[in-house]
Amino acid sequence: MKAMVFAAGLGTRLKPITDTMPKALVPVGGKPLLYHVVTKLKAAGFDDIVINVHHFADLIIDYVHGQDDFGIKVSFSEERDLLRETGGGIRHARPLLEGGSFLVHNVDILSDLDLEWFLSQARPGALSNILVSERETQRYLLFDDEMRMVGWTNVATGEVRSPYQGLDPGKYRKFAFDGVHLISDGIFTIFDDDGWGERFSIMDFYIRECAVHPIYGIVPGHLRMMDIGKAGTLKDAEEFVSSLK
Repeated sequence: MKAMVFAAGLGTRLKPITDTMPKALVPVGGKPLLYHVVTKLKAAGFDDIVINVHHFADLIIDYVHGQDDFGIKVSFSEERDLLRETGGGIRHARPLLEGGSFLVHNVDILSDLDLEWFLSQARPGALSNILVSERETQRYLLFDDEMRMVGWTNVATGEVRSPYQGLDPGKYRKFAFDGVHLISDGIFTIFDDDGWGERFSIMDFYIRECAVHPIYGIVPGHLRMMDIGKAGTLKDAEEFVSSLK
């Protein structure tokens, strides 16, 4: 099975640590974030992993090779020329990802998610199945009663984005996105046909396309998740990783 790990980001929220190393190699519990994500994917049966690289790309590549590629097939999607954001990063990795559905996992997300369970919940025919939860945030994805995505809202500002004109967010279910999605490789044709460029957010894509292409949310009954966003969260991350063992 194929998976992609987003590891190209600048890690600006983790400065000054990321002034000398990529976010993917920031250590948590004695191991880099990338180690935690890749070993989790491998344990779930993913044996063909694509890692996109931009910031300190050589350090990431050298680290992976130093781990004997974790005993699986690992490829690198080079973005040294341009940081393409999440949607553009997926599109750029097309030659490495085509051939069926593939999982995408943010490198800075740690969780106790059962990936095999997540795959079992995916809806056949969906363009994307995305992991969401009821955790508190300002920005929520909106879903109908069938858990099909209909839009996005920022509850702090009242902003609503949706392809459905006049959508009332109060009538829909609100969930936070948790950095994991299972995507059909049919998405590459849509990127081409609908004029998406080199650099764009996958969330912007989902928001614009959800009326035409089915995008569903998957909500675990239980999920412990941590986004390693700021240097101040690293101590909590150490305790979190220890609790997962």
